[in-house]
Amino acid sequence: MSDDVLRRRARAALAAGAERAGARSHFRAMGIDPARLDGPIVGVASTWTGTMPCNLNHLELSGRVAAGVTAAGGVPLPFNTIAVSDNQSQATPGMRASLISREVIADSIELMTHAHDFDALVCIVGCDKTVPAALMALARVDKPAVVLYSGPMRAGRLYGREVSIQDVWEAVGAEERGLIPRTELDELERHACPGAGTCAGHFTANTMAVALDCLGLACIGDGLVPADATEIKGAAAERAGALAVRLAGDGPTARTFLDKRALLNAMVGIAATGGSTNGILHLLAIAHEMGVPLTLDELADVGARTPVIASLAPSGRFMAEDFDRVGGTAALIRELVRGGQLDGSAPTVDGRSLADATRAAEAPDGEVLFTVDEPFKPTGALHALRGNLAPDGSLVKLAAARRFQQGPARVFDSEGACTDAVRAGVVQEGDVLVVRYEGPAGGPGMREMLSVTASVVGAGLGESVALVTDGRFSGATRGLMVGHVAPEAARGGPLALVRDGDLITIDIDAGRLTVELDDDELAERLTAWQPPLVPAVGGVFARYRALVGSASEGAVLRSNPV
Repeated sequence: MSDDVLRRRARAALAAGAERAGARSHFRAMGIDPARLDGPIVGVASTWTGTMPCNLNHLELSGRVAAGVTAAGGVPLPFNTIAVSDNQSQATPGMRASLISREVIADSIELMTHAHDFDALVCIVGCDKTVPAALMALARVDKPAVVLYSGPMRAGRLYGREVSIQDVWEAVGAEERGLIPRTELDELERHACPGAGTCAGHFTANTMAVALDCLGLACIGDGLVPADATEIKGAAAERAGALAVRLAGDGPTARTFLDKRALLNAMVGIAATGGSTNGILHLLAIAHEMGVPLTLDELADVGARTPVIASLAPSGRFMAEDFDRVGGTAALIRELVRGGQLDGSAPTVDGRSLADATRAAEAPDGEVLFTVDEPFKPTGALHALRGNLAPDGSLVKLAAARRFQQGPARVFDSEGACTDAVRAGVVQEGDVLVVRYEGPAGGPGMREMLSVTASVVGAGLGESVALVTDGRFSGATRGLMVGHVAPEAARGGPLALVRDGDLITIDIDAGRLTVELDDDELAERLTAWQPPLVPAVGGVFARYRALVGSASEGAVLRSNPV
């Protein structure tokens, strides 16, 4: 007998069947009347942790979602997952856990749904990996679902200007080089992050919030309401809970909103807001879970041709709260549909199309949000580069004016070694920093390089020094920084063969990342190459290293070791 038949039989008996008396006894222990179990049962997946401000409001939002479910006649069953702070783990071995946590979060939501057979789900998400993790899980379980983004923190204010965590990291680099006094760094530290919420700039978390709305799996406009707007956010949570109950019967399931059209729409939203390179990594991972044939080059093509119509930090002026103030994602989607960039016929979870759901949104204000006809930047910032250094591709977010650089390689076998060199002042103008063995398997965990990139910018080298790595970047990174180089060095990719002084060329217009060596020289070096002695890892890190695939395919886990 199939699992589906057994599941339907168990669900039918839950409210009154003798064989499910044990289950009902536990429901009674939680104060749930078994008579209610004939109605929709909604799992409420919260990614709360008390380890960072990003997800600090999730328990409160979970309670409000549950209230919305109950008021609509359903039974809410809240549960929790882990989440990792990218900022607190930045530049430490702890950052290796960040991307790995995406898989663990997805697994936990999948397992809880499999175990408890929810009729629908509400996923409350916030910091970087929780959004794609929830979407990956929903692609697997394919239940009716609503996703609620918990909201950004407000920008800090210091000396009359808005500041964020990006300013702190760049000030660290400036203080190290003696460009600012320690007292200035300390003052910035105290004011940059005033309360709960995801990082205030348009970094990876808020990039994925925009993607959520473009996918149609969220109530458009609720996500980027700041986290400290508790009543507005709470009402959004109750709305999400009530909507999940309505969908639980015969509403569209999650995979309806995760097809290729939806993923390409999400890429348009990411590109149009100057979003993070991590957005491409995560869309590839979601596509993998869906079985959708979607490539790095397809996403990067969208990223390169879509005009940037929002002036958001780090490549623009404004913060997430400013974007929300002028209409947020609803205004963005309306303009992208009007301009023919985004497919407005795609569905949303409330039953309307993207076009219909955003028809009444505000028009671009011309300061934070621009029109497609007169954009903030005429072409996109996200580009894929290939060449003899990246046969399977790499990604660059063009947050600087430079579209070409050629310079000597300065090679480092870890993020820490490169950071130390920048901080010691030995990096020179025109250098191309190479940081390798930080890829998905090599790390393991594909760490972000914000400590390096912020130190480069803070040291005043952001306009002259480039970086190439098989690791990845924070959404707060700016400058000419190429990441996600594949194949990665630990698996014999060409980045492993680069030596100090080799001439590296980064050419955005040509889409090329090359080392000026001929094929014979590269082949000779590969023959002599020995995999580095990497520290032994166990547990989840060992499993991840053995099973993770290429960054060019989303760094997802494979069924069998590579």
